[in-house]
Amino acid sequence: MKRLYLVTGAYGHLGHTICNQLLDRGEEVRGLALPSDSIPAPVRRGLEIYQGDVCDPASLEAFFRVEDPCEVVVIHTAGIVSIASKFDQKVFDVNVVGTKNIVDMCRKTGVKRLVHVSSVHAIPEKAKGETVTEVSRFDYRKVEGLYAQTKAKATQIVLNAAAKGLDAVVVHPSGILGPGDYGHGHLTQLVSDYLNGRLTACVKGGYDFVDVRDVAAGILAAVDKGRTGECYILSNRFYSVLELLNTLHEVTGRKKIKTVLPLWFAKGTAPLAETYYKLLKQPPLYTRYSLYTLTGNGIFSHEKADRELGYTTRDMQETLRDTAAFLISQGRIRHPGRLSSELG
Repeated sequence: MKRLYLVTGAYGHLGHTICNQLLDRGEEVRGLALPSDSIPAPVRRGLEIYQGDVCDPASLEAFFRVEDPCEVVVIHTAGIVSIASKFDQKVFDVNVVGTKNIVDMCRKTGVKRLVHVSSVHAIPEKAKGETVTEVSRFDYRKVEGLYAQTKAKATQIVLNAAAKGLDAVVVHPSGILGPGDYGHGHLTQLVSDYLNGRLTACVKGGYDFVDVRDVAAGILAAVDKGRTGECYILSNRFYSVLELLNTLHEVTGRKKIKTVLPLWFAKGTAPLAETYYKLLKQPPLYTRYSLYTLTGNGIFSHEKADRELGYTTRDMQETLRDTAAFLISQGRIRHPGRLSSELG
């Protein structure tokens, strides 16, 4: 029986990458995007886009409607990644209510499998130095910040449905980076600001950063190999912010960042940074919440995904080189100059 993939958040960084990998395999793919979403360029031939909103169940009917017999696999990537410090109703509605609506549609239409894209933020943090591994229950009261709490609530909704018979698997990516971000993700903004010479200092701390293409491949492996009701961390390894920028310096030859801001200074200026980037209509490079994340425990194990899904990760040099080349190709680097030939 043929298989049809339904991918929510199809115009997002991860969703678009998943769609491309599926199309490369010759699969039949439908993507869900908001009517207001800007179209990534180029949209691959063969990708059938449906307009809808995960917060509006009626708008999902056509997306889930299947005329011919086939196995339907839903990959739910739609969500709002937020490092904002204040409550945002939209983040809650999309991440929690939207996930419940997708789960309800999966149960109503009898899909073959649902792969839900959660986040490592949904997993309770361990003490510094301890490795974070998968858990089987999620409690929003055990994690910090709106984004983490909404992801924890959404993940438990999916697992509750799995316990009642829905064939569902959960994946937890860490900090996603890589080419193909036609929007303005926080880490893409970091690379862009560095290459454009706007970044002259960094903050202490770090996190686990992973290539979007590796996460997408891990998700597709979870479709076929993931066990129902199980969770899989799709991470890479911990990098300090300075190490990440030094690697970017090595692959691009751009000026090395030598100034590391003390944490007290960064925390004191975080509210100003949020306001400044809001005026620019760009995601802030750091906020009080992101500083909390960068100074917390960012050590995650992807051993379970390696063992059960065959998950693998690539070197960060390749990720950053390809990200820089992508940004240049999109005209988002003001003076690429010698950089273009170096990356070529």
